[in-house]
Amino acid sequence: MAETLITAIGVKDSRVLKMIFAVSGIMTTLVIYGILQEKIMRVPYGADNEYFKYSLFLVFCNRLMTSAVSAGTLIASRKAIDPVAPVYKYCLVSMSNILTTTCQYEALKYVSFPVQTLAKCAKMIPVMIWGTLIMQKRYKGYDYFLALLVTLGCSIFILFPSGADLSPYSKGRENTVWGVSLMVGYLGFDGFTSTFQDKLFKGYDMEIHNQIFYTTLCSCVLSLSGLILEGHLFLAIDFVYHHLDCFFDVALLSTVATTSQFFISYTIRTFGALTFATIMTTRQLVSIVLSCVWFRHPLSWEQCIGSIIVFGALYTRSFFKKVSEKPRPSEHPMENMHNGASSLMKGSSPRGGEP
Repeated sequence: MAETLITAIGVKDSRVLKMIFAVSGIMTTLVIYGILQEKIMRVPYGADNEYFKYSLFLVFCNRLMTSAVSAGTLIASRKAIDPVAPVYKYCLVSMSNILTTTCQYEALKYVSFPVQTLAKCAKMIPVMIWGTLIMQKRYKGYDYFLALLVTLGCSIFILFPSGADLSPYSKGRENTVWGVSLMVGYLGFDGFTSTFQDKLFKGYDMEIHNQIFYTTLCSCVLSLSGLILEGHLFLAIDFVYHHLDCFFDVALLSTVATTSQFFISYTIRTFGALTFATIMTTRQLVSIVLSCVWFRHPLSWEQCIGSIIVFGALYTRSFFKKVSEKPRPSEHPMENMHNGASSLMKGSSPRGGEP
């Protein structure tokens, strides 16, 4: 009995350590990533105050570095480099990921970073939709209610901006609508990406680096093809060649983007797509605060109310989730403890954050 109890405690402690590792990794890399992407897309470079406009080039650089690192990791660890799943499934993740990132970068031309970041908090809505369609999951009534609250808070934040916060690309309300449309596209594609990744991990005995390698390799081919077809490849190279500070920003952005991909895939595989969405919520709050301080984005009082509604709803959902997952008391607590330990040792404990 003592050995069983020790094993159960050890498994629980291991899961806590894994969660701390996932949260700290995602928070650090993506907060830096957010600051850099705003700087590259919204802050002019050089004496002529030129703006970097080639968002697909950023996607290409990010995925090129990620695929190279994942290939090196597979070779160094002597793990299988052959595709585990059909190649077209990797391509589906890759295409949706490219569209996600491109929408994200393009949206920064028309809406401020705090607006974009708070809109990302609505990630749970498309995750729930795709989870129902792809994974046949079922969600509770309060999940849908809190999702509506998040949508309401995001709408307030977007519809009542501070008049002093103007985009360098702004030409009035028409561009704001275009920016919001890009964010809707971002949320839809991103929800599909994380949910389909979750499905791949559960459907195949897939190693993290294997999945990252093939999805980012497909992304490299697709983004490079897009750059060549648009005629932006050499224009982007010429820009970073003449603006070395932009070159270093892009290089650092690619580095943290690569690191974040490993943390994201690890989190989705270990805890599931909805837990990943919950972890991202705290990162959004930190990013908004840092962006407002660093880039001096003013917030209207309506936006403050919208923020409170969004984060209040998301953290309330986490609280209800935690309460609903508490085990019911039994007349035979020692039997419950033994059964719980056996379940943990068999790996049958539910993934954190999933309904």
